[in-house]
Amino acid sequence: MTDHSGGLAGFVSALHEAEAIVRSAPHAQEDRDLAEGLDYLAGLVRVALAGAWTGDPTDPWFARPSTPRSKMGLDNPDTLYFAAEISGDAEYVVTGTRGSSADLVFQVLAGSHAGSTSPASHLAFDDRSFPIAEDGSFELRFGPPRAAAGPSYFALAPDARRLLVRQTFSDWSVERPGLLRVQRADRIGAPGRPLTMEVIEDRFRRAGATLTGYLRTFLDFVQLFYLDQPVNTMYAPKITPGGLTNQYSAAGHYDLADDQVLVVTVPASGMPYQGFQLGTPWYVSLDYINHQTSLTADQARIDPDGMIRLVVGRRDPGLTNWLETTGHRRGYLQVRWQRVTRPLGPEDGPTTEVMAYDDLAGRLPFYADQRIEPGAWARRIADRQAAIGDRMLT
Repeated sequence: MTDHSGGLAGFVSALHEAEAIVRSAPHAQEDRDLAEGLDYLAGLVRVALAGAWTGDPTDPWFARPSTPRSKMGLDNPDTLYFAAEISGDAEYVVTGTRGSSADLVFQVLAGSHAGSTSPASHLAFDDRSFPIAEDGSFELRFGPPRAAAGPSYFALAPDARRLLVRQTFSDWSVERPGLLRVQRADRIGAPGRPLTMEVIEDRFRRAGATLTGYLRTFLDFVQLFYLDQPVNTMYAPKITPGGLTNQYSAAGHYDLADDQVLVVTVPASGMPYQGFQLGTPWYVSLDYINHQTSLTADQARIDPDGMIRLVVGRRDPGLTNWLETTGHRRGYLQVRWQRVTRPLGPEDGPTTEVMAYDDLAGRLPFYADQRIEPGAWARRIADRQAAIGDRMLT
């Protein structure tokens, strides 16, 4: 029997390299940091293996690169992510139902973030760009450029490699996911290709490259787009890096003592989606199931002056818009606006102010209106747990 151990051995070597990257990260200073880093690594292992085993442009399949147990790239707690490998020289059929999410976005990339901090984005559009039937169903086709293509046909560049779909939710209690399926047009009804050792070796090889690539990419990404911002501030809204022209974001990083809070004030935009979240030093979302570490405009309390005032801190201030740092002194801050209907400027963005926890009652506008009792807070958390459980069944 031929020795085909190279692929698996290469993946094991990549896993050891990835562990070394985690252990040497500058923010891995305490046991909790390292524990969360190794948990992050375990999630990336699942992502890398799942991507390699579903990443066949001949017989594509939508995989879920970011879930509550496999996170990367400051995953949005309000979004379901789907990814499929494609080839620019073939035609693909995507069928589905719209669902009731606040936003549904399709994007075609030249590669993945495993190989570049910013893979070229060839296409990015939301469901306003194609017809949807009265029952919510739709069919899209992606393929080489052709004459007389209809409104549901989207031309692929020769180097197209990845199709991403995002369903984003603003009101977790009522919005529901849609369904998605992707197939290569000339393979519909055809039998699958036989499994060979060469295929398995290649999958392990690609999984190893993805694993170390993602780790290095996102550690570099925060240096470019977050850590260059003064601490406890956020930059003004700008089009989100990566080609998502209908999405704006504002971001920053925080560093707070136990007796401090960061008050983030941002106008309620009225856009279909506006969300705020915290991230760990590993550039992934905090536990958004059992803790309120994110809020959308629909979930947050909007003050009478039209402002959303979010209180970021470790200690519970008894306020509706408290964002829990879950014990993290440092982390990332992000606001997203999606399905925008106009350009956003500095006046639409967040302002920040550090204050003492004990000063909140005297300095936070509409403080009394934000007060919440422990029982009501527990119900908010219970609602989050139920909504995520329901959403993740899809």
